[in-house]
Amino acid sequence: MARALVVALLAAAALPGAARASQLIDRDATGVQLHVSRGGYALVTYRAGGRVRHVLAWGAVNAISPARGRAQVAFRLDYAGGWGVFRRDLVKRSGDTCLPYDGPTLAWLVVACRASDGSYWALQRWQRALPNYGLAPSAGQAAWELRLSHWSGSLPALTVRFGWAYRRYQQIYGMLSYRESPVYGFRSTATGSPLDAFGRNVYLDTFDSAYGAGWRRENSFLVHHGTGGFCYGFYPHGSQPSGRGVRYRATVIGPGVTPDVTWESAAPGSYQVGEDASANRDMQSLLRGDQLCRPH
Repeated sequence: MARALVVALLAAAALPGAARASQLIDRDATGVQLHVSRGGYALVTYRAGGRVRHVLAWGAVNAISPARGRAQVAFRLDYAGGWGVFRRDLVKRSGDTCLPYDGPTLAWLVVACRASDGSYWALQRWQRALPNYGLAPSAGQAAWELRLSHWSGSLPALTVRFGWAYRRYQQIYGMLSYRESPVYGFRSTATGSPLDAFGRNVYLDTFDSAYGAGWRRENSFLVHHGTGGFCYGFYPHGSQPSGRGVRYRATVIGPGVTPDVTWESAAPGSYQVGEDASANRDMQSLLRGDQLCRPH
């Protein structure tokens, strides 16, 4: 099977004004609040960098399927005058409509609500930029990213299953999909960082491994073009030991402005010939046409 690529995905912060942006709102935010108006605006209030901030988001919901030459769904964000715009919209549209959240369970959830049109808004917070192979993070790598989403209907699906590589190493394989279609990008760097708004990385964590106690980042890798598939073996990495742990967890930033999704499971048991053969057949069926994931 193919070894996963190491990535250093850098999310760009939105500029003041009505700039198009990713889901990233800020880092290491505290005291987070979310309000939604009938006009379709969401106001995120929080404290970061020693001061209170108000960020207005609007103009996006869900995601579109991967398509060359098209722009993926993205919020318009206002870091400068958001509070004033939101107050004027509240007066015009008769108040805050952020109703109690009754949607699907979300990992890394900070706050969420249901808008008057039935759509959902949510803020999640997690450590996306941790270094691979359980290494100690710098302050920047350890930052907790605050990410905003807005959706209706089904969530993205992160399918992850276990197998074995070379009858020795535990492996995972799977795919990222949205509304039964694969999620993938068209351009990336040689190290697996997406160069368009469609590509996504899988961030894989290991629990109680050779790296130490608790959760540590094992690796991060790009989903494959055309299939949304991926495969990863828990091999030793040069001087670094195998990250084989007792549990595993994977997180992916949702396509467009959909929520970030997470998978978690206990590690598989000892190697079994029958289970290996069954996993190999399942990999070929699930990732049909993916030349980067082949049984070994």
